[in-house]
Amino acid sequence: MSESPGLDGLRVLAHPVRLRILSLLTGVAMSAAEAARELGETQANVSYHLRRLHEAGLLDVVEEVRIRGGLAKRYRHDPESGAHFTSANPREKQLLLATMAEELKRRSEFRALGERASTTDAEMWVDRETWEKALAHAHELSRLLHSAARPPRTRGTIPVSATVSLFEMTRS
Repeated sequence: MSESPGLDGLRVLAHPVRLRILSLLTGVAMSAAEAARELGETQANVSYHLRRLHEAGLLDVVEEVRIRGGLAKRYRHDPESGAHFTSANPREKQLLLATMAEELKRRSEFRALGERASTTDAEMWVDRETWEKALAHAHELSRLLHSAARPPRTRGTIPVSATVSLFEMTRS
């Protein structure tokens, strides 16, 4: 994994295919061809995005396998790798949030109607202690889901979507 974030900070994350790749590779290591088949994208497109994510330190090469005379790298995402991404540039943060919002729209088309779900939206004022607790719960939720991620279609698993963005706002 790279030592520093690089590649325009958060901007490397601000692409819907990259967010989908990171989600996919949390549960299993895959090559570009394998990931492309799962995502319904071209191998060339996925390969490009894998390289960008790897260069940014968000993917690890966990193995190299021989396939038809060539060498294919299998990548895996460590969800903790994103913690080193910070940016003082508000536009980069807004770009990431906009990409997350677009990805949420895409995923919502696949929502299993009639199944249990949780949705909340809030813009409010709370005390500092409540805010800190909410942030801690969000981090725990992320750790729980990422640590339980399995390869697609693993027996006994269900596909789920989780998009969480908590941030303190400026006073208006």
